[in-house]
Amino acid sequence: MIRGVKRGSVNVTLESSSHHRLVFKPREFFTTPFSSHQLQGSMLLKAKLGGVQKFVRVSEPSLKEFLIAAFAKFGVPAVTEGVKVFDSSGTELDEDVFEDIVTDPSTGVLTIKYETGLETSAAEVSPERFQLSSPHSSDSQDTVILSHSPLRKRQKLDAEAKQLVESILTSKPGGERIINEYNRTKSLVDETRRKMVNILVADMTEKNGSFPFDLAVHPPPRQVKEMYARGIVTFFPYLSDPYSKNGYEHYYDGESGTGYMAWRIKTIQRCTAKERRLSSGGDGSSGEDQCGGPTVRRELQFVTENVLSEDECKEAISLMKHSADEDTVKKKMKLTFVYRHNMVLDPLLSSNILSVFPRFKDIKGLIEQDFVLMFGEDVSCRLLERWPTTFKRKIIQQGRKLPSTSDLEELLLAADSPEDATEVNADIGWDSDLSAILLLLHLIPPSGQGRKRPGKVSASQAERHLTGTNIQEHLDAITTSTQPYLLAVGVKKNDIHQFFIILDKNAIPCKSTSSLGAFDELFKAHFVFGTSYNTMLHNMYMFIQTTVYNIDVGKVKESPRVAEIRTRLLR
Repeated sequence: MIRGVKRGSVNVTLESSSHHRLVFKPREFFTTPFSSHQLQGSMLLKAKLGGVQKFVRVSEPSLKEFLIAAFAKFGVPAVTEGVKVFDSSGTELDEDVFEDIVTDPSTGVLTIKYETGLETSAAEVSPERFQLSSPHSSDSQDTVILSHSPLRKRQKLDAEAKQLVESILTSKPGGERIINEYNRTKSLVDETRRKMVNILVADMTEKNGSFPFDLAVHPPPRQVKEMYARGIVTFFPYLSDPYSKNGYEHYYDGESGTGYMAWRIKTIQRCTAKERRLSSGGDGSSGEDQCGGPTVRRELQFVTENVLSEDECKEAISLMKHSADEDTVKKKMKLTFVYRHNMVLDPLLSSNILSVFPRFKDIKGLIEQDFVLMFGEDVSCRLLERWPTTFKRKIIQQGRKLPSTSDLEELLLAADSPEDATEVNADIGWDSDLSAILLLLHLIPPSGQGRKRPGKVSASQAERHLTGTNIQEHLDAITTSTQPYLLAVGVKKNDIHQFFIILDKNAIPCKSTSSLGAFDELFKAHFVFGTSYNTMLHNMYMFIQTTVYNIDVGKVKESPRVAEIRTRLLR
């Protein structure tokens, strides 16, 4: 029997690591069987953030829906990560029990707490600084005004940014269509997002007196670009990226000068410069420092306390080369991990890693063991846990919205094929899991390679840098060192009986016989051997690293496309 909730008001407390709270208290809240037409209704919750109190309407009693609706109502970027909800007894509420708990009339006050390290305006305000006033009686709890606080300033800034974007889109041709699409789908397809960015950048540059001819000399100030980006995610809260600091960095990141709007401005600048090239011109380039990823030295938190000296490591290495006992080899590999990790991060020694530790090539599971020592069991199992339940189905759904090509249709057919598909229908390409992974190359396509390298490559071309099917052909063709890729051995693509990771003309057997398990090992091989991502696959791997494994979140530079796809898949 489905349980429903009579519309009422619920008080929930949102408090940060400082002192402030967002308070909701239950009123007229009970459970009763309800019919299908009542399922389509909404629930009214009373929310209080700091000293500001508002009603929040949610369409369904889910944890994520509640958080997004509350943050949207208060005009701050929505975050569903880094916050926890507790009931009045201090017990944490998870997504799977949230509905049952809030529909219980004895629930009491709910509290949302920010985890430490999450930067929010609410965390900077203390209750002593709140000035509360009511336009009516002293016992009115419907509206409370907060004066002179960082939160109030943040809300004012968000409101101004939201009004700015709304006024532009409602007055420019095509703007209403953008708003209607978002209201209907809570998302924007790529074409609509590009149109929105073009409209906003045109307005931004025009109002700042630099459109179109002086843009290269006088680009819009950083704070102006940030205002427009902030306005996008406050007017369209479902477009906010929960993994970034402010939620709008994929539209404009002031720290790095990247994002969809920054790219549009640079495109206009290039077009303007092209017109001036007859009289003057010049090129410039800049590099980007990375603070995370496979090649970065990081603190090791999961190694054993019994670390061998250099002489003991050399003795263990000699033993491993000749031992036939796999358990002994695995034990010695664990003891020599720190020595090996330092070696792979040394440019002068890293190329010899498979010569010094050749047992990677005949004992399965050593890559997994080293990765666990780097990040722990919890991180190591995330792809295998999350891919089937969180990502695969949504990736297929997003793939169906892309412009149709024969390669894309083949991947979609293989990715979405039922387990009991006939042999004729099943013999169309890779199996379902690997086809869904390859769909990421269409959702997050390879970046352009620059002027001195081949131009933009297709997702199908990039696929060849991820998988292969003939071991000897690939080993013979390799003449220089290269990033690791997956080699599948079998009679046909969807009937593979063994996978290998190819690295520096060496074949390393995968422990897993499934395509998803093999890809899991391939990703981990980059960190174990300190190898950078293939340029054509960089965006896809960065999505897997930050969004699936949650490694180096906020430390690495991501393409705006990576952040955009994440917002679509995690909402």
